[in-house]
Amino acid sequence: MELINCSSCGDIHVKNKFRDVCPKCWKEEETAYETVYQYMRKRENRAATILQAVEATGVTEELILKFIRTGRLKLTQFPNFGYPCEKCGRIIRDKKLCPECINELTADLKAHEQNEELKREIAKRDRAATYYTRD
Repeated sequence: MELINCSSCGDIHVKNKFRDVCPKCWKEEETAYETVYQYMRKRENRAATILQAVEATGVTEELILKFIRTGRLKLTQFPNFGYPCEKCGRIIRDKKLCPECINELTADLKAHEQNEELKREIAKRDRAATYYTRD
């Protein structure tokens, strides 16, 4: 049994592997989830954006994004919902990074690997060309 601070209100509670908030905040989050879900279930609201859902329900954008990240709100059901790329902030619908950031990181990684290989080749040539003499 481990005591931790609630990530929402800061109160101390017993750590639960399923929740990062205290029971009081969890109940508030459940109420907020139900509010957002009921709003989004209506046919006329299914194409709403996150900002429209925030305005209509009063639930914070951060909390709606938490529902999306934890899989409670399925993006397949709501075509205009998304969440920010962890690198650039562009709105995406899957993974953690947008395709542009993935390509950029992949290119940087390849350049780094090539640079490391070049350093190894230079070090290998320097060792091969070194002559030792006795004094």
